[in-house]
Amino acid sequence: MRKTKVICFANNKGGSGKSTTCGNVGYGLTQLGRKVLLIDGDMQLNLSLSFFDEERVLEFAKGGKNLYEGIKRQEDLTGYIVHSSYDNLDLIPSSTLMSSIEYELFTKWQREYILKKCLENIRESQGYDYILIDAPPTLGGWVMNILCASDEVIIPVESTPWGLFGLGNMFEFLEQVKQIVPELKVGGIVITKVDTRKNYFKQTFAALKQLNDVKVFDTYIRVDSSIEWSQDNNAPVMAYKKGSRSAAEYMELAGEIAGVPDRDT
Repeated sequence: MRKTKVICFANNKGGSGKSTTCGNVGYGLTQLGRKVLLIDGDMQLNLSLSFFDEERVLEFAKGGKNLYEGIKRQEDLTGYIVHSSYDNLDLIPSSTLMSSIEYELFTKWQREYILKKCLENIRESQGYDYILIDAPPTLGGWVMNILCASDEVIIPVESTPWGLFGLGNMFEFLEQVKQIVPELKVGGIVITKVDTRKNYFKQTFAALKQLNDVKVFDTYIRVDSSIEWSQDNNAPVMAYKKGSRSAAEYMELAGEIAGVPDRDT
């Protein structure tokens, strides 16, 4: 059994494709034979909606089986796991109450490590190869919690004129977190929403390549209507439309992350 690896997808800018990338990479890893647990850390519920319809997601959000309840009670999160309709892919859903998670954490002892402690039994059981966490587009105590619980952070950056806006703040925040957990690694930057007909991609790629000691994934994700249709159908794009361009790209990205880029897709 491989050691469980925890990766969070984070960027303080909204619209970067975090939830989409997290969910599709998670599904892609299962297609490579890995067992994956997804954690929806964002009050917008987008990762949860990637695998369950709105009615079911709201049922999770209003009930007792969601991340907010587990963190508030500081409990082992094993009991908050729900199974998706896909083999080897489970989820801890979010809640709209995550908007008040900062308040819940504020008075807690060693508050930066609460999520890490709640995940301890899941990690030690080694029932999953990967735990992927979708972080909200903020920089604060909850995102610090997520980063402190992670081995790596992957930063999705959209290929638009404003895509790089705030990235400096993200790296400054990561340096602060590394003072608490120096072992945290930046797994890399993945460029999303690419339109190769426009210069934004070349500009974004060139700017990111100038960053010192930061990997930029070879695989980038192009604009594709199949992604929107798959979201509308509460499914990862590889399950919704396996032959689409974005499905192939997310499989390539999953392979890069897993360290198996040369494989049959």
